[in-house]
Amino acid sequence: MIVSVATSGVLLLSACGAENKGGSASASSAAAPVAGQGGAADGSPSAGQGLSLLSGTAKANNASPKTGDWAVEPGKPATKPEARQWVQLSASKAGALNPVVVNGAGFTLYRFDKDTANPSKSTCDGDCASTWPPVVVAPGGKVFLDGVDKSKVGTVKRDDGTLQVTVGGWPVYRFGKDSKPGETKGQGVGGTWFGVAPDGKKAGGGAGGDAGSGSPQAKPATSVVLFDDRNFGDPSQGLAGKGCQNVPRDNVASSLQAQGSLKIWSERNCTGKSKIVNGDVADLAAIGFDNDISSVFFG
Repeated sequence: MIVSVATSGVLLLSACGAENKGGSASASSAAAPVAGQGGAADGSPSAGQGLSLLSGTAKANNASPKTGDWAVEPGKPATKPEARQWVQLSASKAGALNPVVVNGAGFTLYRFDKDTANPSKSTCDGDCASTWPPVVVAPGGKVFLDGVDKSKVGTVKRDDGTLQVTVGGWPVYRFGKDSKPGETKGQGVGGTWFGVAPDGKKAGGGAGGDAGSGSPQAKPATSVVLFDDRNFGDPSQGLAGKGCQNVPRDNVASSLQAQGSLKIWSERNCTGKSKIVNGDVADLAAIGFDNDISSVFFG
């Protein structure tokens, strides 16, 4: 006889005295979704592995001191992945990123362009995972959600067997050089690392859109670095000030970095075609401005 019991949304099957023709107990059921391999039947992310997704902060849920995200001393940077009994995902502000997801200790969380979100897959291992420790949670652990939609949160099994938390399907990480809460030193590194917004997109200067998306809602930038090559490759040139500024070496930029929004122009004195960008743009060709910036407007 097969007895099925539903507990917290998980179907448990047990064999009670039933035997097959070979004398061994048997049971058959539909396989439960595995995190990172398609998620729930409706296509939404799955927490998997018995994880609990709980609304509110760790403090509001009476988490014990020096556990979970609080086990890391605020003054010490992350250096290696370590599975915690709980992690917290909070929609917050860090530096020029607003909103961006931070953990229970206030450290910025990031996503990696070389990973994939559908299906979820982490490609950061070895030395990469030492510099960018993945946010991993123990099987049966808890994820506290503060301003992050439960439907956007899941896990993916890493190559070492640990469970990495995902937001919008994207595996999330800390940055080893962020030594205190609120730092965003990992933003734009290598043109592939960006703070993760609550919906899984790249956190920019405002409204949670992808950096460089052209949304006019970011705080105005006061400076920009223009790189001759894509993905922020040198040589480069800096530009700062207020209002319209002509680029010293124009029509050579293939990527740019900026904290906030600015308007780029194809001709000098802010004439010709234009585009508003927010934050870093790793490839100006993607927005039709490769080797085509002659002036910039700040403010």
